[in-house]
Amino acid sequence: MARQPLILVPGLLCDEDLWRDQLPTLAPVADAVVTMEQTRHPTIGAIAAAILATAPPRFALAGLSMGGMIALEVMRQAPARVTRLALLDTSARGVHDEELAIRAGRMAMVRAGHVDIVLGLQLARFVPMTRLGDSALIDRALKMMRRVGAATYLRQEQAVMTRADSRPSLAAIHCPTLVLCGRLDAATPLMLSQEIAVAIPGARLDVLEDCGHLSTMEKPEAVNRALTEWLAM
Repeated sequence: MARQPLILVPGLLCDEDLWRDQLPTLAPVADAVVTMEQTRHPTIGAIAAAILATAPPRFALAGLSMGGMIALEVMRQAPARVTRLALLDTSARGVHDEELAIRAGRMAMVRAGHVDIVLGLQLARFVPMTRLGDSALIDRALKMMRRVGAATYLRQEQAVMTRADSRPSLAAIHCPTLVLCGRLDAATPLMLSQEIAVAIPGARLDVLEDCGHLSTMEKPEAVNRALTEWLAM
């Protein structure tokens, strides 16, 4: 298998550590880079444009959660440059009124200084109840979220709240596509991944059992296997 450029996009409140367990496995088949542009810009469109500005002419692209939303925007801006697409634990839908209210409420709590409360709420959405006894996973996730920090979190929430609805453009995606989701994902439930997989021609759907939103951390071996197979498609 020829080595290929691969850009990995973390999600909201996530940094490079989200993909830590994938990099060694992917190294023989891909020149993988974890972008952090999702921490620097106020809109999904600006984040995608910044990624494209420094990306190779052609590259594979994988994103988790907010990272998947960014990946779909990259596909809209420069579809011919993406050779393969992987969408992990994400949604193609635009924002709705209830989601806006919830996100705005969390942002207000952060601005009021209740950062730890919001991190706890986010953790409860990221990690399923069955994994709360995994102290190593919980500690790693919380440390990652705290590294990203409150200011970046607020900017990321604003970007996600103004995202476009990607569903109308899914049928135009023709590169090899992997859609992956934890069956216990509370942040982006499985039905959202199923919706994406049905809409993208030839997309492959992988569902990971006993796994929530942070699939790359929770089930690294299964994710590594899926990504390796995807890169060979």
